[in-house]
Amino acid sequence: MGATSREIVARNFVERYGPDRLRQLLALFAAGESGQVIAEQFAVSRERVRQWKNSFGQLVSVYQVHPEVEAVIRGG
Repeated sequence: MGATSREIVARNFVERYGPDRLRQLLALFAAGESGQVIAEQFAVSRERVRQWKNSFGQLVSVYQVHPEVEAVIRGG
């Protein structure tokens, strides 16, 4: 079975920038850094950053209940 397009994009990124920069990029995505800031750090367009973001992962929103509210639910 051949490589997926995501794998190809990731391998091309690592070939050009190295694995450490990929880890850095993923951390920037996870931290919610703006595409403009990332584009400046990697000397690419915001469109390229958007393409990487769509290729390397997905944004997941989570609703987290505050501990105080959980305590009320538990009867505390």
